[in-house]
Amino acid sequence: MTNIFTVIPNLNGEDSIEKCVNSLKAQTIKNRIVVIENGSKDKSLTILKKNYPDIEIIENSKNLGFAGGVNQGIEKAIDLGAEYVALFNNDAVADKNWLTGLVEVMQASPKVGIVAPKLLSSDKKHLDSTGDQYTNWGLPYPRGRRELDDGQYSKPERVFAASGGASLYRVSMLKEIGLFDEDFFAYYEDVDIGFRAQLAGWKVAYEPSSIVYHKIGATSSKIPGFTTYQTIKNLPWLFWKNVPSKYLFKIGLRFFVAYFSFIFSAISRGQIVPVLRGFFVSLVLMPKKLFERHKVQSRMKVSPEYIWSIMTHDLPPNADNLKNIRAIYRKILFKD
Repeated sequence: MTNIFTVIPNLNGEDSIEKCVNSLKAQTIKNRIVVIENGSKDKSLTILKKNYPDIEIIENSKNLGFAGGVNQGIEKAIDLGAEYVALFNNDAVADKNWLTGLVEVMQASPKVGIVAPKLLSSDKKHLDSTGDQYTNWGLPYPRGRRELDDGQYSKPERVFAASGGASLYRVSMLKEIGLFDEDFFAYYEDVDIGFRAQLAGWKVAYEPSSIVYHKIGATSSKIPGFTTYQTIKNLPWLFWKNVPSKYLFKIGLRFFVAYFSFIFSAISRGQIVPVLRGFFVSLVLMPKKLFERHKVQSRMKVSPEYIWSIMTHDLPPNADNLKNIRAIYRKILFKD
């Protein structure tokens, strides 16, 4: 029998953790649940211990972030012989066939290392993610976010990366490329691991029959400035670690225009502290990321042209503020 683990990172999720765990226990395929208790200050841990004595709980005295938390769960699963590990947000609820659909894709396609489901918002009408994409502007984005689900993403297909909030990972792939980059803490660590998988020759699939309902931003919205800080910190690392050398300059020109526009926009909204913190930490750890780049690029088994071909050659759909800049940028610097 296939050995499947589902890892849930939890931080102050007392209002959602029961629905989350119940939906995983109701799956049509057996899975062992591991909750990473990331230093919650609410009643999460009490609820879990009282109502779910059969699930594994790893308790942390402080918040290790999404990446650090799920890595603990993945390592536990690997030690116990897992073949696949699913990651699942504590503010999400899975359809009963969510995991079955993901596993079937894995079993049918040996080169698929990650499978993404259809993530819907909690209103069950609008999309959260149908896989993540990476653009030739060096910007990732969740495909379909905030679009009305009208069947436009009803076909199984390959995508660039998958949301860590509800996706399935092949353990043999993780052993080859490594686990999540814990320096990211949260935000874009799932795109980073998807990028590394693509470079190493693995594929990322999207399976629309696997459905999850997610309350977007339920955790991060509790921490003021969190999203800004993580975005400013992590975006350069994602770029420098993974983009093939052939395209560093071409993508980099666009990326730094976009990146500094984000900085100026955040400062104009009064978020100067998280901006400065994110920028400083990103710079301090940049030598480490450049060293990691050498390791990532040395594992590359596909051509740079292939990576270029699977990128989205446009700005993310919601990047309205960059569209006017793009017109000037293209005119002055180069032509596509």
